[in-house]
Amino acid sequence: MHASRECLSNCGFQIADPRSRGDCGLKDIQNIDVRDVDGGTVIPVKVVPGSSRDRIVGALGDCLKIATSAPAEKGKANKAVAAILAKAMGVSKKDVTLISGPTNPRKEFLIVGMSWEQVQQRLENF
Repeated sequence: MHASRECLSNCGFQIADPRSRGDCGLKDIQNIDVRDVDGGTVIPVKVVPGSSRDRIVGALGDCLKIATSAPAEKGKANKAVAAILAKAMGVSKKDVTLISGPTNPRKEFLIVGMSWEQVQQRLENF
């Protein structure tokens, strides 16, 4: 087990893609359609609510796929995904905001105070 995977495991994260065994980091993150905006970075996310555990699955086309055990009701899954992103990026929960798609599986989150390069580096080291 790589040190970075061990660290993530201790934090409650798991990499779901079995093809990534033996490699560090998420695959194809350069394909994610991330935008730098004033004050932060917007990252598109495909949310899978009601999963068995919370985890960042990896890149799915032009977005980041995140699974959460929270149900898709009353914003519970949105809050859980924001918390997952905050933990992965090493920022406070208040620095991750849902900006579009509250009732859609495809959403956009703003990560305040981080550039795309910083987000990419965190995901590559994930």
